[in-house]
Amino acid sequence: MNALIKVEVVYAMPTLQKLLAVQVPAGSSAEVAIRASGILDFFPEIDLSVNKIGIFSKACKLDTVLRAQDRVEIYRALLADPKEIRRQRALEGKVTKKGGAAV
Repeated sequence: MNALIKVEVVYAMPTLQKLLAVQVPAGSSAEVAIRASGILDFFPEIDLSVNKIGIFSKACKLDTVLRAQDRVEIYRALLADPKEIRRQRALEGKVTKKGGAAV
């Protein structure tokens, strides 16, 4: 008989976050914990074949074996590329500096 370990599964939207504690058999994978938590019922938009996951902010795979007290995090897709946002801000700053302020 496998001992049970307690882990947390979390997912966050801009206006709603869920943190669910779940007990799974020792040696369980992150995917087992996600499915056992019921979080997929709260957030049907989660697609485990698309969404990335991690444990305490460190990326991992669905088959990663969990340890007691791990926090499995499900990540949303980025809406915009951070590099592109920085590039756009830099371009806006250059235009402002070159053209000066219109007064």
